[in-house]
Amino acid sequence: MIRAFVLQSERRRLVWLLFLATGSVAAVTLGHLLKPVLLEVADLPGLPFDALARWDAGWYGAIAKDGYWFNPNQQSPVAYFPLYPLIIRGFGWLGINRWVAGSAVSLFAALVGLSLAHRWLSKVASQEATTAWLLLASYPYACYLYGVVYSDALFLALVVAAFLALEADEPLLAALLGALATACRPVAPAVVLGLTVRSLERRLRVGSAVRLVDLAPALSGVGLLAYMGFLQQSFGDPLAFAHVHAAPGWEQAPGWDTWLKKEWLHQLAVGHWTVKLRLFAHAAVTVGGLSLVPAVWRRLGPGYALYCLVALALPAVSSKDFQGMGRYAIAAFPLVVPLAGWLDVWAGVREVVLVACALLLAVCAGLLGTGAYVA
Repeated sequence: MIRAFVLQSERRRLVWLLFLATGSVAAVTLGHLLKPVLLEVADLPGLPFDALARWDAGWYGAIAKDGYWFNPNQQSPVAYFPLYPLIIRGFGWLGINRWVAGSAVSLFAALVGLSLAHRWLSKVASQEATTAWLLLASYPYACYLYGVVYSDALFLALVVAAFLALEADEPLLAALLGALATACRPVAPAVVLGLTVRSLERRLRVGSAVRLVDLAPALSGVGLLAYMGFLQQSFGDPLAFAHVHAAPGWEQAPGWDTWLKKEWLHQLAVGHWTVKLRLFAHAAVTVGGLSLVPAVWRRLGPGYALYCLVALALPAVSSKDFQGMGRYAIAAFPLVVPLAGWLDVWAGVREVVLVACALLLAVCAGLLGTGAYVA
């Protein structure tokens, strides 16, 4: 039903995407109306923007307004990478409210990123393209893409564009887009490794000699290096973005307690049922995503598989309780390809899954609007 509608034309695909985006924003707004929770700032402009500024949005808005500071013993904005708040600040120079700008950037990036994702899918997995795209666009945690003041939509647009450029044999452009992506989210090793391996893989697969330019994607880590240089210059700690996660309230310092997920196990034992459900769902996404990596290798090759593996493993290892992994998994977008391939074998199951995903997207959006800690 949904798949048949989207298959008809590119225009219908855009209509469905706008429907999902509008529905997500409406659900967040409805949740806010049912249980208003506001950031403690004076310049919130009203609905729907008040509802779209939740949790980490406060950090991005603060960076856009006041810049960075760092206290290793206190939650600090250095944990959040600079590209997204810099863009918001740029709109602020034009007189645009920072929360309006953040929502607009996220929504525009989501629409661009998901449109590019369909083009990418059509190149690398044409048989699964429609189902895979629907899974990505209606993924329940994709509510964070549709106008919420988070950086995930911008990262998705940049990293999809980078891989798409690579598939068009534009390694320099892929490196530039990859560098912007690594200045947006803390998954630079995944971007660098994935783009570089994919670049070499494409040449070797057809028996062509590797050119110097094919190594250009290795430079995509420049975005991370630039941020590290800023942190060293400003605070004397190039890894402040990682070290600050040990601060009280976050308490995710590297060590056995974090790696063995003692907090996750503790919450499953004594936490409220809503906490148990939330953390179990994030853990399930993590395990499910990692289990799909071998299938990505077989279907799309080692470059995409390594990208997905590192994009999931980095936040999973550094998290004490898997919180947020549902959202972080959006970055590992190639995972939808093997999943779509399996669903396409069972058309009836596929339709149920697509409808369920769209409904769960609305539920997650509504919960986010109430101030629930969804992801």
